[in-house]
Amino acid sequence: MPARRLLAATAVLAAAGGGAAAVATAQVADYAAVRITARGANGVTLGKRHRVLREQGRVGRLRTGCELAGPGTHAARLRRPLQGSVDYRKSSPPRVKSLTITGGSVSAKGVRIGSTMAQVQAAFPHARVNHGTEETFGWTLVTAPRRDGGRIAFAVDVDTGAVSIIGVPVIATCE
Repeated sequence: MPARRLLAATAVLAAAGGGAAAVATAQVADYAAVRITARGANGVTLGKRHRVLREQGRVGRLRTGCELAGPGTHAARLRRPLQGSVDYRKSSPPRVKSLTITGGSVSAKGVRIGSTMAQVQAAFPHARVNHGTEETFGWTLVTAPRRDGGRIAFAVDVDTGAVSIIGVPVIATCE
């Protein structure tokens, strides 16, 4: 059911006194409507302060980031409907540098976790495929350029052939 119809049905249920059912339907509609763009996803946008995201309930508590990036790095877990993490710049206050999405009900131009390489290339026709990450990480890196809707990266698992990670603008790895 399209999101507009779902929201219209929710309004009708609420007017008719279907309180709990309407709230549950509205929550499903919110989760189904989450899009990943070159700026971010679900209100977690590049450059946004951690404190603001934390107050909005979009991320977890601030924690130490990857040791390989040096001292002073920070990260936080994403909250529902997103799954994954946020990496912050080494600044005060911490601001979003990248998102690494590993699950949830989200998509970038129809490409979601579990999509195939062919679906990624159909949605992002100018995407570049990098096989250099296969041996080290076990996934093929596919990066979508700005002209296709923004800098978004996809990790396509070598064994399954499905997207396992989506990164905005890059996939942050700490191995």
